[in-house]
Amino acid sequence: MAANVPKVTISNGSQTMPLPVIGLGTATHPQVPETTKSAILDAIETGYRHFDTAFIYGSEKPLGEAIAEAIKTGLIKSRDELFITSKLWCTFASPELVLPAIKTSLRNLQLEYLDLFLVHWPLKISGDVKRLPIPKETIFPIDIKAVWEVMEECQNLGLTKAIGVSNFSTRRIDELLSFAKIPPSVNQVEMNPLWQQKDLRGFCKAKGIHITAYSPLGSRGAKWGDSESLEYKVLEEIAKAKGKTAAQVSLRWVYEQGVSFVPKSFNKDRMKQNLDIFDWSLTEEELNKISKLPQRRAVLPSMIMEPSDLVREIEAEI
Repeated sequence: MAANVPKVTISNGSQTMPLPVIGLGTATHPQVPETTKSAILDAIETGYRHFDTAFIYGSEKPLGEAIAEAIKTGLIKSRDELFITSKLWCTFASPELVLPAIKTSLRNLQLEYLDLFLVHWPLKISGDVKRLPIPKETIFPIDIKAVWEVMEECQNLGLTKAIGVSNFSTRRIDELLSFAKIPPSVNQVEMNPLWQQKDLRGFCKAKGIHITAYSPLGSRGAKWGDSESLEYKVLEEIAKAKGKTAAQVSLRWVYEQGVSFVPKSFNKDRMKQNLDIFDWSLTEEELNKISKLPQRRAVLPSMIMEPSDLVREIEAEI
């Protein structure tokens, strides 16, 4: 049985689409396909219907296998019950590579269409990624106008129901909107109580672009760094008063900001806990305390890319 997960409405330029507010993130390192497949089946059984993947995660194939098995065993009746997001990796961020890239993702997923296809980062990488951090001499600016034209073609061909971006700043979205025939439906960015993205959220809302939060619990499920830190104690204090966990308080805060979110947890009990945030709310006082938390990011481009002027520029903007 699907849990009673609220949905938000996103627009693909010609019509609106429902998006479950919580999805399961599938970016893990190292990627163990059997573990990922098993976790996704657990998530479907628990009530998740929104799954976030990407070519670079290596999770498209296990997600596709899990969907096929879920249909075969009757966990779901059809693929149409699910919302599947994947992303255009930077090595394919050239106009001639976009269509082959989405077709590769669809083959990996054993699907005929995506619900949402995102440009993963506003940059291009030449050649395959053979090591981390990615060498700076392989990182280049993206020709977003040329790439976006083919993203629009992907939607017009029915390969995806909607298109969007990830890790795009207000400046880069403004540039995109200056020529886009189909505006981005979604901007997926890091967002959590310690990286609240107030300006970007306001900008995207004004432009009709929905925000999806990745790392809504911080990086790699971290407890906001040191559990003795002031900010963790604020969340823990609120959680204790409500009989919830700090993670649940964090997700509830993200939900109350009007965004969707894709926490990554392959633990079935935590998956259930992450769904248990919709029948209670935070008080004005609690929201005020969270709004005053010191801000620091958990995910930085320089964690996977050698610093260059371009990488630093992107890092500074988002």
